[in-house]
Amino acid sequence: MDKTYILEDCNIKVGLEEGIIRVYGDKELWRFLDGKAHERFVQLVKTIKSDYLNEFNKPLAISDDSLIVEVLVHIYCDYIGLKFNRAFKFRLLNNIVKKLLKRAEVVDCGEKDKDTNRWVWDALARFKWIFIKILPNNLKESNLKLN
Repeated sequence: MDKTYILEDCNIKVGLEEGIIRVYGDKELWRFLDGKAHERFVQLVKTIKSDYLNEFNKPLAISDDSLIVEVLVHIYCDYIGLKFNRAFKFRLLNNIVKKLLKRAEVVDCGEKDKDTNRWVWDALARFKWIFIKILPNNLKESNLKLN
């Protein structure tokens, strides 16, 4: 089921299924995270996990840090891809990047039995602070996201 959480005057779109959450990396999410990624990710994860518990009567079996890193990496890849396509005009490469961007826009985060690469995010979770540090502080001002 699709949900919209209103956090800090931003409409954050999330999908919930048993064992899986989807975070939509649209302009509103970028605006929400802009300049305050760490505290806003904590707020978002708490909101999602609380709602998940209410919907399914069990906690989502993904650590907060693993969830944060997975979403962060997708946003960062989206940002880099959009910057690349704006800076370089190589039709073939731009088309490949556009396809990759489509995959980065929706972040599917699943529990271990539903997500074969959960172990990757779990392993990277200890480096969350690095990913937060490299995320640009001016996401919304980059005007890379049109919707």
